[in-house]
Amino acid sequence: MDKNLKESLIKNIGEKRYNHSLRVMEMAIELGRKYDVDVEKIKTAAILHDCGKLMERQILLKMAYDFGIILDTCMEHNLELIHGPLGSKLAEEKYKINDKEILDAIYYHTTGRENMTMLDKIIYIADYIEPYRSFPGVEEVRELAFEDLDRSVLLAMEKTIIFLIGENKIIHPDTIRARNFLVTKLNE
Repeated sequence: MDKNLKESLIKNIGEKRYNHSLRVMEMAIELGRKYDVDVEKIKTAAILHDCGKLMERQILLKMAYDFGIILDTCMEHNLELIHGPLGSKLAEEKYKINDKEILDAIYYHTTGRENMTMLDKIIYIADYIEPYRSFPGVEEVRELAFEDLDRSVLLAMEKTIIFLIGENKIIHPDTIRARNFLVTKLNE
């Protein structure tokens, strides 16, 4: 790991979040080898996937404003969702990543989207199942990730949607569209 990148990430997102990013990267690499996806792209997307998860809320909002990120209704009600789009912008501007596939994987790693790429799916599910994640049902999703990536992403989305409903929180339309796309694809 590049020392400057490590120091920058720890400064911006904290050591605990950085260590999470390392675990996501390790899980994503395993999945990438299983599904024959470019490991270098996986490493970059995974280590930067939470680079927009800034520790201070005011800085997060200011940076989103400065980058021209338009907050949709879901983001206004759940500021947690800003870190995907903000992370994509930071990866491009601060870390000089110009690969659209990597930037998109960072952008959509929280919500998913219709017709996700293999890289999108790997970053999304690696974030969901990294080894320190511990909640009911994670083992099922973890095992399924190495058998059928689409079905594991679908299951993770459905568990997330059920959780959000239980917490009386709104669901981002990208997640609904992603879920519907996968259901349609898997039922064909």
